[in-house]
Amino acid sequence: MLGFFVAFAVKLPMFPFHTWLPDAHTEAPTAGSVILAGLLLKTGAYGLLRFVLPFFPQSAAQFAPIAMTLGVVGIIYGAILAFAQNDLKRLVAYTSVSHLGFVLLGAFANTELAMQGVIMQMICHGFSTGALFILVGTLQEHIHTRDMNRMGGLWQTVPRMGGVAMFFAMASLGLPGLGNFVGEFLVLVGAFEASKLLTILATIGLVAATIYSLWIIQRSFHGEPRESWQIPDLSLRHLIIFGAMIVTLVWLGLAPQPVLNTARPALQTIQERAEIVSSGPDAIRDGVARKMQEAIREPDQREGESEPN
Repeated sequence: MLGFFVAFAVKLPMFPFHTWLPDAHTEAPTAGSVILAGLLLKTGAYGLLRFVLPFFPQSAAQFAPIAMTLGVVGIIYGAILAFAQNDLKRLVAYTSVSHLGFVLLGAFANTELAMQGVIMQMICHGFSTGALFILVGTLQEHIHTRDMNRMGGLWQTVPRMGGVAMFFAMASLGLPGLGNFVGEFLVLVGAFEASKLLTILATIGLVAATIYSLWIIQRSFHGEPRESWQIPDLSLRHLIIFGAMIVTLVWLGLAPQPVLNTARPALQTIQERAEIVSSGPDAIRDGVARKMQEAIREPDQREGESEPN
């Protein structure tokens, strides 16, 4: 279990195995950062849900307090380091460490609400953080720097970019009505059943997310211009791409039930397996026998339904 856990924790990334992520984002082109944030990091969370928890339910239950603690440390640690950055792309990279700490917390809380929150957080983080990386890449292409000390007052020059950046910063901090809020709220509600103390500490990450998200907008787009940048605003192509992401996040925030219903059967299977294994050998034998009987009955039921009256 530990071998599988460490492998997927590196990919997630989880504290203290996160140190490769800021450097990877900083050196990668915009497309590489978008793919990494939107898809590749989620393979670590997928591995935890599909391999670590189902294959080793008893060991995972014993290890859960440590994993949840590491998740909370990652939430707070990533937020603090994000606030300390001057490189805009590196700041966004550290926000991923903080947001994905909720994934680790919810996965090992092993409650239905927490796991549904994990699914929502994985999806919404990909949209919100991926969009922020596109914005950072667009800014870097025009002004040839990511140093926020040289930015400021850009809203006067690129108001459409400023408005889009404000939306995705609000999504990143978990504004109610957007998908990120649903994910983080479900994780916290579900994790509260497993550990009240860790859940309370994790809420500090929400406060810190508000600080660094607004910090991005204030230092980059508000205030007096530090340099006389003359750059073009977002094109129609950019607006179409960001518009699709905005609609998706609003839809996931207002009507997440289709996603939750789709994920529910797989999550219930994981929980049932954990409960059976933790109950002892007799429960395992009974559970296997029940599954075999259900598998035998299903073809007979389908044949009976297909026969005409």
